Amino acid sequence: MLFRSTKKLQMSEKINLTLKVWRQENSDTSGNFVSYDVSDVNPHMSFLELLDVLNERLISDGSDPIAFEHDCREGICGSCAMTINGEAHGPVKSTTACQLHMFNFNDGDTITVEPWRASSFPILKDLVTDRSAFDRIIQSGGYVSVNTGSAPDGNAIPIEKNKAIEAFNAAACIGCGACVSTCKNSSASLFVSAKLAQFSSLPQGKPEQKQRVLSMVNQMDEEGFGHCTNTGACEATCPKDISIKNIGIMNKEYLKAQLG
Repeated sequence: MLFRSTKKLQMSEKINLTLKVWRQENSDTSGNFVSYDVSDVNPHMSFLELLDVLNERLISDGSDPIAFEHDCREGICGSCAMTINGEAHGPVKSTTACQLHMFNFNDGDTITVEPWRASSFPILKDLVTDRSAFDRIIQSGGYVSVNTGSAPDGNAIPIEKNKAIEAFNAAACIGCGACVSTCKNSSASLFVSAKLAQFSSLPQGKPEQKQRVLSMVNQMDEEGFGHCTNTGACEATCPKDISIKNIGIMNKEYLKAQLG
């Protein structure tokens, strides 16, 4: 993915854009794209700030604002789930939609914005989808059981540095669902494998490892997600660069658990 030049970044002139936004009242109604012209856009705006400006105009005109999810706006929470010009989170690699800035677009561009497309993520309204399927997968086993009490010493359990790094890399997953939206099979394997790998890399996750992988993978299937066919599209669009090697770890753990 290409960034605009440094010269473009430093320029202060405003740009004019056309947004084609998916509008849909709820999951029971059909939707369609609606075009909006947005002028005098500051190139240093984030994409969500652009939607804020458009919504202010729509509200002033007495129209229904565009519904979209947001929370931290720092690329951490995973709420800003939307497809921009056919790419999950937009054209810049390793970047969430809330951290995508308008200097990555040109004056006069037409930008198409739509929600995640997956049967397991039904559309609630406009760009908002129901991703509670992820919550149910986590509830099925994405945790470790520990005794309550005072906090143990930080070095009470020695952990190899490379294992700690592997766990941190897997735990970087923000659960945004870009992997599901991008995958032609709507597979949640990258998400589930990242949650499994962050525990299997650490001694705290070993006691429940067998039951965890069986429960989470079975719940993923029950939620209607497709199977992984190793196209690698999920890794390519993940804003946190989660590796598909975690899917291999998940498959290995699942097979071992099934064999007893």
